[in-house]
Amino acid sequence: MLSTIELLEVTNFPTIRRDRTQTLQVNLGYRCNQTCVHCHVNAGPNRTEMMSDALIDLIPQVLKTRKIDTLDLTGGAPEMHPRFRELVRAARALGVKVIDRCNLTILFEKDQTGLAEFLAEQQVEIVASLPCYSVENVDRQRGKGVFDLSIAGLQKLNALGYGQPGSGLVLNLVYNPQGPSLPPPQQALEADYTRELAEHFGIVFNQLFTITNMPIKRFGSMLLSKGQFEPYMQLLKDNFSQTNLDNLMCRSTLSVDWQGRLYDCDFNQQLEMPVPGKRHSLEDLLDTDLTDNPICTGDHCYGCTAGQGSSCGGAIGDKG
Repeated sequence: MLSTIELLEVTNFPTIRRDRTQTLQVNLGYRCNQTCVHCHVNAGPNRTEMMSDALIDLIPQVLKTRKIDTLDLTGGAPEMHPRFRELVRAARALGVKVIDRCNLTILFEKDQTGLAEFLAEQQVEIVASLPCYSVENVDRQRGKGVFDLSIAGLQKLNALGYGQPGSGLVLNLVYNPQGPSLPPPQQALEADYTRELAEHFGIVFNQLFTITNMPIKRFGSMLLSKGQFEPYMQLLKDNFSQTNLDNLMCRSTLSVDWQGRLYDCDFNQQLEMPVPGKRHSLEDLLDTDLTDNPICTGDHCYGCTAGQGSSCGGAIGDKG
């Protein structure tokens, strides 16, 4: 696979610093039941990286010590970690909101019996990947048959109350562009998703998040192989918006890899660009506050500030 790391390290991106950590985003491992073209962590069924028991045990302690509001679980498919449900219960017992970044098809794996019911019982917020509302586009990006399973997964979640008004069970969807382009305006696309999914499948959801594809890992390699890397980077820089800087997710989110190492965001994690200064680990958070720490930046950061902006919670600005 072609690497873009050395092309992103030298940058003129503005200097930014961390605010209080409100969200701990933890990558439980790279094993996944899917292999998606846009995946920035190269997850797949053959990956073996998985967070250790010692680190899993540390997470609730860190949440409590640092008074963190949200635990955001990602992967791979985070549900494939054998202690996923135990960790969710521990965080919820502390009153911490838990987000599960779910690919929907995981709900139908043989070893995931009762997963949807468990998530509903624990009131876990689900952020589900659905790159389009048409079968052709989804299967092209995520694999044959993924669209039908994803729709079935959404219907299953709806039946449990997810996305339903007044249920308190939050179901958000994620859109990624098919190729080297910026996402369309989030509000307009959300209206399209709402209409199409309700009309054709009877599906409801809370919000749609549009997320810009980052020029790293699998997607970055594809850009290089097709000679599209430099034009895509120019697109991101040409659409830089200063107003998005104040709301970047790296200001309030701290990313933890499966080995317990700390990064300013999930993308820096994949580029192996740790938080500046001492190479902090999860255990260090028990006695270290990273507020006002400088944020490690690279040219890929233009992906979060281009147009309407992009974060793990979707668009961050009104531009676009």
